Amino acid sequence: MEGSGSPVLYVLAAQLCAVYSQPPLPLVVNTWPFHSATQAAWKALSAGGSPLDAVERGCAQCEVDQCDGTVGYGGSPDESGETTLDAMIMDGNTMAVGAVANLRRIKNAIGVARAVMDHTKHTFLVGESASLFAESMGFVCEDLTTNRSLSIYSKWLDLRCQPNFRKNVTPDPTKSCGPYKPVRGLPEEKTSSLQKEVDLHSHDTIGMIAVDRNGNVATGTSTNGASHKIPGRVGDSPVIGAGSYADSLVGGAAATGDGDTMMRFLPSYQAVENMRLGADPTTACQKAIDRIQKRIPVFFGAIICANRTGSYGAACSKAPGFTQFHYSVFKPDLSQPLEEIVDCL
Repeated sequence: MEGSGSPVLYVLAAQLCAVYSQPPLPLVVNTWPFHSATQAAWKALSAGGSPLDAVERGCAQCEVDQCDGTVGYGGSPDESGETTLDAMIMDGNTMAVGAVANLRRIKNAIGVARAVMDHTKHTFLVGESASLFAESMGFVCEDLTTNRSLSIYSKWLDLRCQPNFRKNVTPDPTKSCGPYKPVRGLPEEKTSSLQKEVDLHSHDTIGMIAVDRNGNVATGTSTNGASHKIPGRVGDSPVIGAGSYADSLVGGAAATGDGDTMMRFLPSYQAVENMRLGADPTTACQKAIDRIQKRIPVFFGAIICANRTGSYGAACSKAPGFTQFHYSVFKPDLSQPLEEIVDCL
């Protein structure tokens, strides 16, 4: 009979629908299919650890695994053959950040970034002083060079130091190794598109977002930077708002790709602000990518986004050799990390 249903049952049904329509929490999302990192972060989070703990554990696992040769020791040697590390971690509740760049002799870069957050009133330590700080905090001093990184460096020298990041210098950096000297009075450089296929293994970073059951958010990154970089170079990964950004009132974002381009636009901060203005995570990421493309139409980069309620998404910029972006997710309805794929814009 119409209208004879119990009001209590209707209310209960509505409440159940509301519960099951919400995206599940907790949540871990990270750039690239670095599943062991996702698993380590999820294990920490599901065991009751904080989002900060999850991000630190996840990125640390990638450092140990030397994910894709682009995270941790033994990868991406610079012009002098040395591997150095960059990392950052951010607490979306307090907005506290710990970051390190050009870290030498210490394998656990994300751990040192966490120590900067937990044991100093600073935000960012760099270079040799960051390494000395790490040693004072009990981190083990170790050689970051491996047979693999030495081989990469040797082959690069055999190729007359190609590719490299020099310009407006002599001798011609497209044909010769240095030492280089500046050439003055050159015409202003025009923005140019990428002509060569992107080497995905020269710019990868692990960027991670963790959200706990209560919507608390943390983000972090770890990388050994661009292969054959000029010594002292710092990319986007440890830069707050570029490599990652977190605000537990909204959500978090993390980026990967050509850091020298992406850091100029603070895409992770932009993506979080897009979500604050009402955009869903996928749209927020897309808008951040689109903002860069308006100035630099062709570049290699991707962003992951997640809001505090557990929705997530990603976007990437199409470049030669890069048309799809793969990233990893762990949430309550999964028994193992899920590899998501998004087509680039």
